[in-house]
Amino acid sequence: MGGEYSQRTPASPDPVTPLWRAAQIFRLLSCIYALVFQIAITDDLDRPAIAWGLFGVLIAWSAVCGLAYLQGFGRRPSWVVAELVVVVASMLSTELVASDRWIQDNQSWPTTLWATNATISAAILLGPVVGMGTGLVVTAASAVLKGYLSLNVGRNATVVIELAVGLAIGMAALTARRAHADLEQAARLAASLEERERLSREVHDGAIQVLALVARRGREIGGATAELAELAGEQERSLRRWVSASGPRVRPGVETDLVPMLRSRESDRVSTSLPGTPVMLDSAVAAEVEAAVDNALDNVAAHAGPGAHAFVLLEDLGDEVVISIRDDGVGIAPGRLEEAVEEGRAGVSKSIVGRIEWLGGDTRLVTGPGAGTEWELTVPRGSADGRR
Repeated sequence: MGGEYSQRTPASPDPVTPLWRAAQIFRLLSCIYALVFQIAITDDLDRPAIAWGLFGVLIAWSAVCGLAYLQGFGRRPSWVVAELVVVVASMLSTELVASDRWIQDNQSWPTTLWATNATISAAILLGPVVGMGTGLVVTAASAVLKGYLSLNVGRNATVVIELAVGLAIGMAALTARRAHADLEQAARLAASLEERERLSREVHDGAIQVLALVARRGREIGGATAELAELAGEQERSLRRWVSASGPRVRPGVETDLVPMLRSRESDRVSTSLPGTPVMLDSAVAAEVEAAVDNALDNVAAHAGPGAHAFVLLEDLGDEVVISIRDDGVGIAPGRLEEAVEEGRAGVSKSIVGRIEWLGGDTRLVTGPGAGTEWELTVPRGSADGRR
């Protein structure tokens, strides 16, 4: 969790900028507290003049750090390391201005509150692990100054405070970066899908419609042009499938609208009847349903006979979705599917029935010689992987 830092271009905003701004407000308040503390202890110091000189350095460094983090050029590991070095050096410099007795009875002159700025900066930039590690370094500097490590958190809670600040601020920064990354990915996906839809419309209005026209007219003319019509029809279906399959696939766990997926199967030999509202399914489920429908339509093209037309109907019943694929072709003779399985050709049983049953659904086949074929696929809205 400590490796979340990455260089950002000016075009990519830092998602933790609000945390940097809040941190500089804390820095200002810590400087004010350090000033009040400095005034209060001046008469107790052995070398107050040196203390005020060091305090001037503290204020100047704080101003530079505030500017660097607000402007962004200081948001890098080298700057955070430099801040930690200055904090540790300032804490240890207490020996130059105060007696050993004073050091034992008080906090270091820069104040522990001001030293916490280094912990906050490290946590924002590099995450909770590095933030807590920086807090331990600040605690160690205090222990070196006093000559012992106090484990009595009731009287000295420095180590608890430093660890808590490093953890809390680091987790906040980590969460902000992950949320920003998810948002950017969603935006890229939306833009990609929008571009895919635009290209699909252009291809549909151009090449696909021309191929559909050639296929339809070729079948009407008959004779030698029928073969060209079949080739045009095959290319049309291939192009539709390519348009549908191109572009990024939606990740499992994200819902997908089944309506446009089935609408892309429309052609001169395939008609669809689809709801006017989205039919949302988990993307993994939708992909399996799409593949089963594709296989059924492929069977129509390959086995239903010349001129056979297919009809796809989609119904959203709430808890389940029903897809019907019907054709007006020659139908399937009794026992033919069983014979195909025995011959090793299990396309129907695996690609259609197997897929839907894996999703926890049901399939129903109605067919007969000369009566066409109708598949009814019922898919439940189940878990993310489609299984119940």
